[in-house]
Amino acid sequence: MNAQTHSSKEIVRQARRRRTFAVISHPDAGKSTLTEALALHARVIGQAGAVHGKAGRRSTVSDWMKMEQDRGISISSAALQFEYRDCVINLIDTPGHADFSEDTYRVLSAVDCTVMLVDAAKGLEAQTMKLFEVCRHRNLPIITVINKWDRPGLDALALMDEIVDRTGMVPTPLTWPVGQSGDFRGVLDRASGAYTKFSRTDGGATIAGEEALDPASAAELEGEAWTTAQDESELLDMEGQNHDEARFLAGETTPVMFASAVLNFGVHKLLDTLVDIAPPAEARLDVAGQRRPVDSPFSGFVFKVQAGMDSHHRDRLAYVRVCSGVFERGMVVTHAQSGKPFATKYAQQVFGRDRESVDEAFPGDVVGLVNASALRVGDSLYLDEKVEYPPIPTFSPEHFMVIRAKDSSKYKQFRRGIDQLDHEGVVQVLRSDLRGDQAPVLGAVGPMQFEVAEDRMVNEFNAPCSLERLGFSLARRTVPDAVPTLARERSVEVLSRSDGELLALFSDRWRLAGVEREHPDLVLEPLVVS
Repeated sequence: MNAQTHSSKEIVRQARRRRTFAVISHPDAGKSTLTEALALHARVIGQAGAVHGKAGRRSTVSDWMKMEQDRGISISSAALQFEYRDCVINLIDTPGHADFSEDTYRVLSAVDCTVMLVDAAKGLEAQTMKLFEVCRHRNLPIITVINKWDRPGLDALALMDEIVDRTGMVPTPLTWPVGQSGDFRGVLDRASGAYTKFSRTDGGATIAGEEALDPASAAELEGEAWTTAQDESELLDMEGQNHDEARFLAGETTPVMFASAVLNFGVHKLLDTLVDIAPPAEARLDVAGQRRPVDSPFSGFVFKVQAGMDSHHRDRLAYVRVCSGVFERGMVVTHAQSGKPFATKYAQQVFGRDRESVDEAFPGDVVGLVNASALRVGDSLYLDEKVEYPPIPTFSPEHFMVIRAKDSSKYKQFRRGIDQLDHEGVVQVLRSDLRGDQAPVLGAVGPMQFEVAEDRMVNEFNAPCSLERLGFSLARRTVPDAVPTLARERSVEVLSRSDGELLALFSDRWRLAGVEREHPDLVLEPLVVS
């Protein structure tokens, strides 16, 4: 089963059908709502769920953790795959909260395009800009969606100016709103000049009605609102803000659409746009800087490891982005980091937390490998021709807590839980001989990661625990020779991370500056994300 059973021509054709993208934004901009609306318009779910976690509401497809449903936020990425027109859509929803930006960063290593969701009332917010910079660094094309146009918000032209000023990209709207924010009637299609009028459905739970009208009919129906939309579209024409595919793929421009995800307005157009202009799966760079053609033998890399998705599935799922060739269930591949064979007997396609066995997958697809205890985030897998993809860097933790088991009789469960959370990258686990295995230190980018860790220790591993905050706020990579000197410094502690790195923790940047001044030859390097 290790021979490639599809022709190169067929693999290339399948790769060109794939659209693999992530949705990024500031918290509460509507990412999970948009994810469900896209699935609704592709007719793979019958009704969109509410994401606010209120009593009596339906649960969402993508927000499946209890904490997500209780708080109305996304704290774990979710992979959804469905077909639309002649394409296969691989949509990877991402955590909205800034405390989980490391998980989002991992997801962005696995996609070919991003949808940047902007709240019409708030514009480009801090977390959006942080993730935009990651997209730019990775040369990912960006499609911008101005969401919540059904609510009062900023002026449409002012939002275009903000995109230019803050991102440097030229916005090239594909649609333009008819009706100001808070009075969303429909959109002007700037390419055809036609009008798409929207009509509401009950609670936005089903596909919104759309009526196509010619410009004359639109003018008669909407009057001044239509005239204003036409005038503003002509102004964009004069400024040269029209879509150019080459400039979009080069990251110079961003196509813009207006929508209301909660009402399902403008969502159908976004799906069509993804099919029409988003890049397909293409050759990806390996660690040597060489591009591996999509029709090469199978290869892929792990961008996420997740357990505890469902109490009925006590297993560990490794999300693998297929980069080249064909994945076939049951094939034996090589784990690049260890050189050992890895059997893929249990492979699944994931739709939120629902799963079904998958027999094959093509470049751009995401496959869930079950019970993949040997795999870690950033690992590569290949068939026949060796390849290793660039590792996914780890963020520098800024918050630290000691974790201890409350019940000594459940120490085995405690150890298993800590190892699992470390393996998944939920938190970074730091240890030292002084503290021992009974009191490891958890490092996190944001404090909410500790809440997730504690919740899973209690409910998934049956290991009640206590957490105690430590007075450190930054970490630097160091070397064994520096440990004796650092051990004598106040407000400094050296711990070992599971990947073998030694991290020196400092109470604040002034303490770090003092140590560097007194010991200029010590190795104290920032943990840089690249």
